[in-house]
This record gives sequence, structure tokens and C-alpha cells, in this order.
Amino acid sequence: MVRILCPVCGQPLIPEKPAWHCDAGHSFDVARQGYVNLLTVDRKHSKQPGDSTAQVEARRAFLSAGYYAPMAARLAEIVAGEQPRTILDAGCGEGYYLTELGKALPETERWGIDISREAVRRAAGRDKQAHWLTATAAHLPFADDSFDCVLSLFALTAAEEFHRVLRPGGLFLQVVAGPDHLRGLRNIIYDTVVEKDKERSRPLPGFVLERSETVEFSFTLTENSRVQELLAMTPHFMRISKAGADRARATEGLTDTFQAVCNGYRAI
Repeated sequence: MVRILCPVCGQPLIPEKPAWHCDAGHSFDVARQGYVNLLTVDRKHSKQPGDSTAQVEARRAFLSAGYYAPMAARLAEIVAGEQPRTILDAGCGEGYYLTELGKALPETERWGIDISREAVRRAAGRDKQAHWLTATAAHLPFADDSFDCVLSLFALTAAEEFHRVLRPGGLFLQVVAGPDHLRGLRNIIYDTVVEKDKERSRPLPGFVLERSETVEFSFTLTENSRVQELLAMTPHFMRISKAGADRARATEGLTDTFQAVCNGYRAI
């Protein structure tokens, strides 16, 4: 089993119910849903860091409807080829992708962390076989060389921490938005759409870029409620003007493109 470290003192945590504890006496309760909050106060940047309840609910509803299923299927193909014993989803949100991976890799030990307690609570409710923690990717509560595979899906890339917890030769799989990702939505909510940088892979210290591919597919939303869910689960939700939000509310439906660049880095 993966070794968990106390976020206060760095000593090993003993994962027992009703509370995980270390020999120094630090203790962390196991929530009713099964997750553990290891995000200490000094590592919070706000009272409730990460996605809000409304954002988490929107993402859960939208992803559960299957619109992004082709991305989940491609991830499962890539990761299954590694035959990993341990996987970390760093920035797991409400757990959709890690849960889908569990269907393809039922024997793999899966861990998901996110800074949003609301997201982790829902992840723990949907998948009892994975391990879920509230924590930050910038300070992962795991021992060195703990994982065969680390995922960062539209999330923070903390290269130094990811390298530390990956075993030598392990795979870091990074998924970032492509230049045409959700262009249809962006055309509605912004007066001017800023072109995204087409070069989405970057050198990462301690890693070699082994593969890079673009995953692209289209989907159609026939109800405005789905458009609102899609908007709420993206960073655009916090950026758009009132006029942009009004245009989104007036949109009856949408056909759009999912486009993401999937980079596979090998730890050296």
C-alpha cells in the first residue's frame, strides 16, 4: 500500500478508523463518506479553497452524462498499457476520470487528491474502492517513489512533487486544453476569443517527454441547462463579464469541440 505522510511533521500516517494518526500525535478524522482531509490551515489560500459546491455539482452532472466519455476511454487505454500497481490523480475533482479508470484497472490501487473538500466528498461517495484525500498537489502527502503513474487532468502541474512521488521510469500523464477546446462556448461568452498557445508541451525537470497526442471529438448540448453546467465546470465561469453570462443563459443549445493535448512524460 502507498505510504501516506503526515502533512504536519512528515512522519508516516497510520490509516486507521476513526482517525489516521502519526507517532507524533497528529490526527486526521475519516469523514463519513470515507475521505480524509489532509489540507492544513497553513496551506489554504482561502476559507474554502478550490471549486465551490455549485461548480462541483455542475461538473458531476455534466461528466456523468457521458459527454467526455471518449477522453476517459483514451486515458484508460494509455494507462492500462502501463499495467500500474498504483495511480495518483492529482487534482481529481469529483472523481469521474479516476473512477472510470477503476473499471479498466480494478486491481490497481488508486488515489485521488483535490484541494476542494466539496469535490473530494463527492468523489468518495461515488467510488468506495479508491482512496480520496483533500490535499494540495504542491505538497503531496506521500512518500517518495510511491506511484507508477501520476495524472494531472486540466489541473496544476507540480513537476517537482510529481517527480518525487513517481518511481523511476513511472509515467506522468498530463492533459491540457488544446487551442480549439470549447471554442463554441468561448465564442458565445467572450466578445473576442484569444487564441491559445498551440505549443502545449513543456520541458519538465526530471522528465522526458515520451508521447504527445491530441484527443478531439464533438458533442451536442440540446438544453441550456447543459450549457450552464459546462460553463460552470470551466475556469471561464469566474472570468466572463455579465454580458457574456447573459449570452450563455440565452443560448438554447450548443455543438462544440473537446480538444485536449495529452502529454506522457517518463520520470528519470
